[in-house]
Amino acid sequence: MQMWTAVIPVKRLGVAKTRLRGAVPADRHPELALAMVRDTAAAVLAAASVAELLVVTDDPQVGAAVRELGARVVADPGGGLNAAMRFGADETAGLSVHRAVLAGDLPALRPEQLDEALSRVSGRAFVPDAAGIGTVLLAAPARWALQPRFGGPSAAAHAESGAALLRGDWPGLRQDVDTAADLEAVLGLGAGERTCGLLRELGRATACAPAA
Repeated sequence: MQMWTAVIPVKRLGVAKTRLRGAVPADRHPELALAMVRDTAAAVLAAASVAELLVVTDDPQVGAAVRELGARVVADPGGGLNAAMRFGADETAGLSVHRAVLAGDLPALRPEQLDEALSRVSGRAFVPDAAGIGTVLLAAPARWALQPRFGGPSAAAHAESGAALLRGDWPGLRQDVDTAADLEAVLGLGAGERTCGLLRELGRATACAPAA
C-alpha cells in the first residue's frame, strides 16, 4: 500500500465557516467548527494509507486539539487557502512524498473511503464535493507539485489544470459542511462523535444517524 502525507488547512475558529453561522447558537459556533476539524482529523489519522497528518493553522486551540489526536501542526504562512496548502504539501512535507490535501469540514469521513480514493491516484487528482462544484481532496504523488486551485468552482479549475477526476462511492469524503443544509446531510450520513456530541448538548440528540 502506498503511504501518504495528508494536509489540512484550518482557519482561526473565530472566522471559520461563516456561511454556517446560525446552525447553532452564535457562542457555540467556534465549538462546532472545531468539532468538525477534530472528527475529520481523527478519520484521516485512522486511514491505513496515511503516514502523517499536517495541519496548517495559526489557531492555538485547533493546534492543541489536533496534536492531541496525533497530527503535526505548522504555522499558516499567510496568503490564503491555496498558499497554506502549498506550504504544507510542497514545502513542509516535500515533493519526495505522496501528499493529499483535504478540507477540514468532513465530519462524516470514513477512513476506508479515504484509503480507497487514494488507492486510485496515479497522477495529480482530485475528488469533488457532493455538489460537484468544490473540491474536498487534491492529491499529488511524489515529484508532482500540488498546484491547488481551491475557492469558488474549484472542481472545474482543478480539472482544467490537468488533475484527474476520481470517482467513487464516498459520501463521507465528498460531503463537506458549508451551510446548515450540509450539516443536516452529514448528520444523516453519521457524523463523528465530536460533532454529534456537541449537537446532543444542544438538544439535537436524534440528529445523528448511526455510522454506516
